[in-house]
Amino acid sequence: MAAARVTGGVPTEARVPRISAMRLVIAAMPSTDVLSVVVCVHLPIGGRAPYLRQPADRQARSRGAGTPSGAVRGRRPARPAPCGAPSGVREDGRVTTLHDPTVRGFASDNYAGVHPEVLAALAAANGGHQTAYGADAYTARLQDVLSGHFGAPVEVLPVFNGTGANVLSLQSMVPRWGAVICAESAHINTDENGAPERVGGLKLLTVPTPDGKLTPELVDRQAWGFGDEHRAQPGVVSITQSTEVGTVYSVAEIRAVTEHAHALGLRVHMDGSRLSNAAAALDVPLRALTTDAGVDVLSLGGTKNGLLGAEAVVVLDPTASSGLTYLRKVDMQLSSKMRFMSAQLLALFDGDLWLRSARHANAMAMRLYEAVREIPGVTVTNVPQANAVFAVLPPGVADRLRPRFRFYDWNQATGEVRWMCAFDTSEDDVDAFADAIAQETALVA
Repeated sequence: MAAARVTGGVPTEARVPRISAMRLVIAAMPSTDVLSVVVCVHLPIGGRAPYLRQPADRQARSRGAGTPSGAVRGRRPARPAPCGAPSGVREDGRVTTLHDPTVRGFASDNYAGVHPEVLAALAAANGGHQTAYGADAYTARLQDVLSGHFGAPVEVLPVFNGTGANVLSLQSMVPRWGAVICAESAHINTDENGAPERVGGLKLLTVPTPDGKLTPELVDRQAWGFGDEHRAQPGVVSITQSTEVGTVYSVAEIRAVTEHAHALGLRVHMDGSRLSNAAAALDVPLRALTTDAGVDVLSLGGTKNGLLGAEAVVVLDPTASSGLTYLRKVDMQLSSKMRFMSAQLLALFDGDLWLRSARHANAMAMRLYEAVREIPGVTVTNVPQANAVFAVLPPGVADRLRPRFRFYDWNQATGEVRWMCAFDTSEDDVDAFADAIAQETALVA
């Protein structure tokens, strides 16, 4: 059977036949090993509304107003399938699709699928046996590849997710009495459910910022009380690139923060969940924003840029971190079959896929900005610097758009929303969304 043709926002040179992850894995196995495929799928009947970002928004909308993630308004949510007859698996054992792949959205780059080149890399890594827990050829190769990007020698530890990368990085950089200075809007403060403090055992010292970025002057607001046994001791400054509000630090801005932090005896951590988008926007190599700018430890993102699920802790200065291998196990971030995590990261960074995908996502965000900024009633709050667009919509418009296009409320009080573009966002996706915004806004006028 011919593979489905890939369409949409994948760069032309990257278009290869799209094959499901399950079919790729099965194809890579000897036929004698493929005995059966049993999948038990349980679809949640309840769930939080997928468009709420602020805690107040979530609470206000939790009283039955939300649509279960993946559900379509007006339809009854699917019941969990009995294990003997799993939903999505036909009687002949072939896996079918449980969602409509033509439905697109702008809620998050995490909503996107997996890049076809990454799926192919996973299939290639699947044959035979490799030593578990990171002692495999793919993880060894990853050390060399990322050392080429960031400067040798670096220590690379693949982990499952961004929160895990952040907690593990920070936990290895500060003692039990240590604290981390960060922007109030930082992901570690707003979207990790207290994990840095609960799991990492550290204190976050937050600073309000106008644009999500720290400066030496803003760092000084929390860099005090050294030697005071009654106050958590500042030990690390954490910056996010690109920030939660879509802004991008320049090389000079990062260097100003790192030099000031180091002068105070503090280390610098970067949450680089969207580092690829920032580097693409500034047209600089990854090293320019990290090693060369004085960053000590990096949480390197991949899932938001087309991976199935893999991030990495990258230690740029070995004196800034200790105990990582032990902490990774304690923090439940040690994968037994690590070759599959490393294979994903290799697909992204052992070549230019990271850059192609990030450039495309950024370009689609700029296209969306250009398409909506002149629509009467729509106020775009900032020119996109990476792959995010923030705008204020007239009352009621967002709710009317969401049955067709998912996206998040960013500030419900002001009507501000966030639109994210991904590696697979197409020009047609953007144009259709912009047309829908114009139509719904015209009804208000």
